[in-house]
Amino acid sequence: MSDSSSRPSFSTCDLCDAHISDDSGDFRVLPPVFHSFGAHASFAGEVSTVQCLDDNSLVRSALAEPGRGRVLVVDGGGSLRRALVGGNVAASAAKNGWAGVLVYGCVRDVAELNATAVGLYALALNPMPTVKQGQGLRDVYVQIAGLWVRPGDWLYADADGIVVSRRNLLDLPLI
Repeated sequence: MSDSSSRPSFSTCDLCDAHISDDSGDFRVLPPVFHSFGAHASFAGEVSTVQCLDDNSLVRSALAEPGRGRVLVVDGGGSLRRALVGGNVAASAAKNGWAGVLVYGCVRDVAELNATAVGLYALALNPMPTVKQGQGLRDVYVQIAGLWVRPGDWLYADADGIVVSRRNLLDLPLI
């Protein structure tokens, strides 16, 4: 999903309208605390997760793998102390076919991020880099702004918001 012709067309507002009565917990709307920093404000895909705090070692290694149109959800604990994604890491995500990255924490290198062909949402900017200690967990349940996100969920992000579903709502293929 690296160019606009292969990115899915959807509206999170339409998804919310279609699932307004879903009280099962399978359809969730993340709080409006995230800002778009990548070149693609709209993206969707199956979720893979990283849980880390002020150490982006696992984020870097995950995004170096083939993304196959997935979305990496990074639980940085909401920390505003250090950036978990910068220009080089975002470029790796784009090069390796990730649809997007959601960071519950900070990012940096805003000019590079805005020019990188990937979706990227985060809480804020912070120019401070992370420490590299190889710490964190991969593909575990994470809590993002108070809501649980699981590996295998599907995330849909656009200018109106971010929703998460237990199933693929648009029949998007993994590439």
